[in-house]
Amino acid sequence: MRDQTITEFLDQLAARVPAPGGGATAALHAAQAAALLAMVARYSNGAKYDAAVMEHVITEADELRGDALTLAEMDAAAFGAVTDAYALPKETDEEKQARSAAIAEALGGAARPPADVVRISLLLIALAEELLPTGNRNVITDVAAAAEATRAAAVTALVNIEVNLRGIADEGVRGDVASMAMVAEEVTARADRIVAAVREEISPEPSA
Repeated sequence: MRDQTITEFLDQLAARVPAPGGGATAALHAAQAAALLAMVARYSNGAKYDAAVMEHVITEADELRGDALTLAEMDAAAFGAVTDAYALPKETDEEKQARSAAIAEALGGAARPPADVVRISLLLIALAEELLPTGNRNVITDVAAAAEATRAAAVTALVNIEVNLRGIADEGVRGDVASMAMVAEEVTARADRIVAAVREEISPEPSA
């Protein structure tokens, strides 16, 4: 997926094929957010900026961008496994049991990449909060854009987690992925605050 052009990916996304789908786009939202944050930090150089903060943001954001791309690919592969499980034969009782077990296992696997996307989103929103007061004001709107992309990653991943929960039998897996709902809500609230702060900063002064 990381080697496709944007047009190629969008054509595949628009096609009537099982993957890529919403889970992969959640990870790509996170990758875009990471790239935006790294860009803002790279523009925030010079004596008036905190070099240690910017280096930290660049290192973390670049790493998270790579992680997010990996999750996009993992999500597409995991959903393919779900499709394969649903295609198993179900003529006999034994086949039905085997199919049900395979579906439950595949759904558990499919829930993990979006759960990891939510975890990455929490790290990204923290980086955005670091840049909000310290980054180059000429690119501060890109911090808001990164926050919105992070919110999209978290919410899109969450709905993919929730739809998979219905078919997951393993209580441990269910508990783990269900806890991501609270994390996604936290990311959303923090993204709201970042965007509001940026919009307030860039809003024109009221006329005298």
